Amino acid sequence: MLEAKLNEAGLLKKLLDAIKELVTDANFECNEEGINLQAMDNSHVALVSVQLSHTAFKKYRCDRPMPLGVNIGSLTKVLKCAKDDDICTLKSADDADVLNLVYEAKNTDRIAEYELKLMDIDSDTLGIPDTDYEARVVMSSSEFARIVRDLSQLGESVRIDVSKEGVRFASDGEAANGNVLLKGNGPIGKVTAGPANLTQAEGSGEGEEDEDVKPEVVDDDDETKEEDDEDSGKKKKIPKKAKVKKEKTDGDVDMDEDGDEEYEDDGEPEVEKDEDEDEDEESSDSKKRKKKANGTAKPVKKAKTSKGKGKRKSDDDDEDKEAVDSVVIEMNSHVSLTFSLKYLVNFSKTSNMHNRVQLYMSNEVPLLVSYDFGPGHVRYYLAPKIGDD
Repeated sequence: MLEAKLNEAGLLKKLLDAIKELVTDANFECNEEGINLQAMDNSHVALVSVQLSHTAFKKYRCDRPMPLGVNIGSLTKVLKCAKDDDICTLKSADDADVLNLVYEAKNTDRIAEYELKLMDIDSDTLGIPDTDYEARVVMSSSEFARIVRDLSQLGESVRIDVSKEGVRFASDGEAANGNVLLKGNGPIGKVTAGPANLTQAEGSGEGEEDEDVKPEVVDDDDETKEEDDEDSGKKKKIPKKAKVKKEKTDGDVDMDEDGDEEYEDDGEPEVEKDEDEDEDEESSDSKKRKKKANGTAKPVKKAKTSKGKGKRKSDDDDEDKEAVDSVVIEMNSHVSLTFSLKYLVNFSKTSNMHNRVQLYMSNEVPLLVSYDFGPGHVRYYLAPKIGDD
């Protein structure tokens, strides 16, 4: 028995959009850990691997491992009947020949039910070996989509070079040639053994940026706190400061009085003035309260000025944009490979799944294009062209 409830049907739509042009029929392998799909295109040049963890579902139940053989085109048509924000539930009984899809609208009482006929598909799950890649590039998924789309207008293939200079995409066509160079924004490090979790990799980078930003906002407060702590730890400093101020005044001053009396000679007038000042302060405070009660005060402007003490929202947006547009390059040696642009353009359509993409390369090894999002990933493997300059 399989029952998987998604909070939004849009996630399943995006996954199918990522593979529908490469795969015609495929098995969704369901188990207690989630739903997986692995399939090759008809020419056996590209392989796609999709994983959706059980944590992505609002409710997930799978009693035993079971394959769901579906036609990707038919499933895409059925999913078009759902809105992106509809609650989507997948149901299938053991040894059933249909897959039930239920769409529940969040704002209305509308419930739609559909049945998709399942297929018996003979497909062997390929074991993807762990590969020690020579180069790894992390870049904006939208930038990657733009590069391969632009170069596809010139030629059929693209050469990707990863060096200390950066990562270069070059395409030679019959009528025109073009290349795009992206320089890495950070130091070039060594490549990890396999595809790392993109959220962890980005989290570490964003954390470093946050550490650099925080002292700028909190630096003054930290210094004052340290001074207060030092003063509280060394009690001798307080009377020393009081003595210095009182040496400048004339006449005798009582040590028990406040600092406002340092500039007065007589004690009694000081008390009377303090009482008058207190009365004036109380009357001014009452006037202020009346003004606030009458609505003459403008707390909105104060709120705006208080926001100025911290970081502006536009600054945060700029930093987030810089983090997304940054290029991270890791390499152990120079790598230069040529790939078909037709497949890369199809891969780049997955950019709506995540704003970052990882490219893993090694000589004479298929290219790995990985889009890792929170509860899963979409990974493409593309064999390089041999004999093309």
